[in-house]
Amino acid sequence: MKKFKVFGMTALIVGAVIGVLLYNKSKMEAMSRTDVLSSIPVSVSTVGPQRAGEARDLVGSVAANNDVAIVSETQGRVVKVLAEVGDYKPAGSVIAQVDDELKRANFATAEVNYLKAKRDMERFESLVKEDAATDQQVEAARLASKSAEAQFITARREYADTKITTPISGTVTSRPVDVGTYVQKGMAVANVVDISRLKVNLNVSERDVFRLKAGDTVEISTNVYPGTKFQGTIHTISVKADEAHTYPVEILLTNSREHPLRTGMFATVQFRDISRGDVLAIPRAALVGSLKRPQVFVVENGMARLRDIIVDAEIGTNLTVVSGLRPGETVVTNGQNNLRDNVPITIVN
Repeated sequence: MKKFKVFGMTALIVGAVIGVLLYNKSKMEAMSRTDVLSSIPVSVSTVGPQRAGEARDLVGSVAANNDVAIVSETQGRVVKVLAEVGDYKPAGSVIAQVDDELKRANFATAEVNYLKAKRDMERFESLVKEDAATDQQVEAARLASKSAEAQFITARREYADTKITTPISGTVTSRPVDVGTYVQKGMAVANVVDISRLKVNLNVSERDVFRLKAGDTVEISTNVYPGTKFQGTIHTISVKADEAHTYPVEILLTNSREHPLRTGMFATVQFRDISRGDVLAIPRAALVGSLKRPQVFVVENGMARLRDIIVDAEIGTNLTVVSGLRPGETVVTNGQNNLRDNVPITIVN
């Protein structure tokens, strides 16, 4: 009986020891897992200076220096077309001819009436000097001459309007009328563009527009001619912003014979004069959230501290920072998705 009791006590003690050992082992493993999970691996970058404005590129669209819709100033049937799409026409060239038979007859009648009224006035002016005509007759002759002259000018203009001409030199890009088309006053009969000079239209943000001025030189490039640079000049800067708080800017350039540009193309404009010296910059990847409420995780004593910053602009893949960071501080650039404020981190780069 004593042996059985001794054996039982021994088994109980051994079991207790094994239980304590297993408990300690599981506790140590749990602590180890907690330590591993509480220290999150991240990649970081140092906040440093960058030259602002060296590569400020904006995309705009190329437009013709002069783009004119040719409209008819008369009505009638088109009897002749003298321009095709793609033709180059000097200023004053006839695009289309409208039936002018009645207008020509009215012009001839008005011309005859004007010449007769003019001679009558001259005759009465001579007679009044000889006391052969009264002042009233001279005044009536003068008024009749003025009226006939006005009718003559109107008829001459109406006759001239039967020849629809282009007011500028340029290339015909469209011609919606043909022989037999009946045109009305104000109806578009062609479109002519002058691409000897071009303009690039783009919008500049409110933080950059005050750094530009008319007359500044810019470089322009397109995907059509890789490696080719065009020189342009800022022509106008609007004082009124659009709904996105950007300001329209117009840039002029001379079209190249070797590398001609066309309207509607995209062009990249590089503003070399937008420069404010060195600014603090961080990688775009460090940003947490959006540009409306920018935040970054800053490394402090092995901990990730969430901090609000103020971002000024984008330069390439970097963001310029005007407030919230100091030179030499370290920000997290990879692994932010697993971070919270005041969480231990392990730098892996």
